[in-house]
Amino acid sequence: MAFQHPADRGGEERGGFEQLAESGSRFTSSPLFFAFCVVLVSLTIAVHFSGLAAKWILLAGDAMTAVTLLLLALLKNAELRSERAIQRKLDAIAAALLEAQEGSPGKAHEDLRRVIRMEDET
Repeated sequence: MAFQHPADRGGEERGGFEQLAESGSRFTSSPLFFAFCVVLVSLTIAVHFSGLAAKWILLAGDAMTAVTLLLLALLKNAELRSERAIQRKLDAIAAALLEAQEGSPGKAHEDLRRVIRMEDET
């Protein structure tokens, strides 16, 4: 089974996962999420030093692992979307330059105008 690149799925319309990943990326780059992480790490350290039962230490470690795994998935998704957006822009620039060199601006110039606005989508 071959998986498609996230930018190639669903055509021009963004799917539910892409919207969720975008919202998650915005939230995880916010000061509120940083504060949550500081609290989570502080609680984990406090649990280790407080001498609580092993189940609480495992729970704290599992919470840290879950947050790390989710952040890794969001980071990879954002990286792939950004990589594809950059590649599409470079392809459009190259095609527009070739058209300009031939002296007849046309479809590639229109594609370039459309692709330059992609930063609003990614």
